[in-house]
Formats: sequence, structure tokens, C-alpha cells
Amino acid sequence: MQVKFPALATLQNHSGHSPAKPCKIWVPPISIENLKHSVIQKSGSTSSPPKYVADIAILIAVIALGAAGYWLAPLLLPKTDVSLPLSACDLNAGPCTIDLPDGGKVEVAIDPRPIPALKSLRLLALASGTRIEKIEIDFAGVDMKMGYNRPQLENLGDGRFSGQGNLPVCISGSMPWEATVLVDTGRGVIAAPFRFEAGS
Repeated sequence: MQVKFPALATLQNHSGHSPAKPCKIWVPPISIENLKHSVIQKSGSTSSPPKYVADIAILIAVIALGAAGYWLAPLLLPKTDVSLPLSACDLNAGPCTIDLPDGGKVEVAIDPRPIPALKSLRLLALASGTRIEKIEIDFAGVDMKMGYNRPQLENLGDGRFSGQGNLPVCISGSMPWEATVLVDTGRGVIAAPFRFEAGS
């Protein structure tokens, strides 16, 4: 199908004054088929971005992940000045005592016992013979990474600290956990690890 426009268009002055000299404009005929063909050609002319654009995007993503890991590393791996050996004391059996290098002691307990998963835990610490500024307990799965879990205990005064925590459940049932008590004396951070089993 072909649509034809007038070959000549005449523009005249209608302002009421003497008519101006007519202006003749030539308008070529337009075919609907030609118009469709032109639109299809333009829409199909968009080419995919060059391969190097995808390579640059991947490189930027890798750099961003590396930067995130660098900044989050202090959270996932706490900075400590002294790391004590793994204690043989089982927090499921009762309170455990940490002997600090300066001669002080910190007694730590987790209630209820045996320690369950998916239930609120009461975290208790009692310091004696030294001044403690802050205590945190970092919970980490021994055989499986379970994510960031490091509650900070509130300083109640007189060496007493208390806080709340919880452990995620493992689909395979009970699992071994490592609770690293981070004792900040103001002069350094002492890490004291304990291991226990927690069930559902």
C-alpha cells in the first residue's frame, strides 16, 4: 500500500493584507512498506556491547569484593594481643575460669545448660584481681561457618558483666562450637577459647 501526499503545497498569507507570493514546497511520496523497512533497519542496528565492557565490569566487581573483605576482616577475625591456649573446661558442665597474664581472673558462664540452639542464652562474666573495660564472646562453628555472632556483654560494675546471645540451629543436629571470650583490659585484648556441643 502506498500513501501519496500532494506534490505541491501552497502557503498563503491570511492576515488580511494583500496576498504574498505563494511559497511552493515539494513533498515526496511516502510508502508504508518503505517506512516499515526503515524502522526495522534502525531497530536491528543496535549491536551488543563489546566484550571488553563485560571484562571491565567483572574486574570492578572483583575489586569491590576485595575491598569489602579488607574492611570486614577486623569484624570476622577480631584483633587480639594475647591468645590463650584452648581450654579443656566445658561450658556445658558449668562456669569456666580464665587466668589472665597479669594475675587476674575472669569466670564465664552460659545459661541454660546444656547449651541449646535457637534459644536465648544468658552470658555471664565475673572479673577479679584486675580491671576489665569490655568483654565480648565470639561464637563460631568448629566444622561449619555460621556467620558473624559476637555479642558484647554489658558492664554492670564491680567486675560483673552480663549479656544475651543465641546460636543458630544446625540441620544435622548437635554441632561443636567454639566460644572465644575477648577480654579487653585497656592495655590489650586477651582471647580465651572454649569448645562445647550445642543441640537443637
